[in-house]
Amino acid sequence: MMEKKPKRKYTTITIPMPLFVKLQGKIKDTGFSSVSDCVTYILRETLVEMESVNRKGRNDNAVVEKLKALGYTM
Repeated sequence: MMEKKPKRKYTTITIPMPLFVKLQGKIKDTGFSSVSDCVTYILRETLVEMESVNRKGRNDNAVVEKLKALGYTM
């Protein structure tokens, strides 16, 4: 009998529609199958960068600027 993989749990987040549309256009001809996949990738990479910056004792200004460029408000 095959071992069942545990189901992942998901949540829903909202982003501004203009950002969604912009991302939708940018992911064409990439490995991303959806805007959600792309956003998940961006958030994972951002978290890795934030953790790296925090370990080095610097502030998160560069990460905050990247998030602002993606349409988030701080």
